[in-house]
Amino acid sequence: MAKASKRRPKVVREIVGGEVYEYVPLGKHIVSAKGVCGGRPTFKYTRVEVRHILNLLAHGWTVDQIVQDFNRPEINREAIEEAMKLAVKALERWAHEVGEVA
Repeated sequence: MAKASKRRPKVVREIVGGEVYEYVPLGKHIVSAKGVCGGRPTFKYTRVEVRHILNLLAHGWTVDQIVQDFNRPEINREAIEEAMKLAVKALERWAHEVGEVA
């Protein structure tokens, strides 16, 4: 069985607020930026970690409540849905890797 090649993630560089913002896009709205929150996934152009939003959902918050409470254009329904889909993919990938080891 052929192993999947490990490609280097594409680093995007933008000027935001007069400063260089470097990140690896994990999706349209979710990024990993080395200098932001230790590189943990965040919503693009924010310091809001994806895990924080997923934790709110796990504790019963609705997407609408989160969007209203954060009141930021970057934290919208589409972005939160993308975060949930990425979390599912990560769990599926982890389960597949664990299955290969077991």
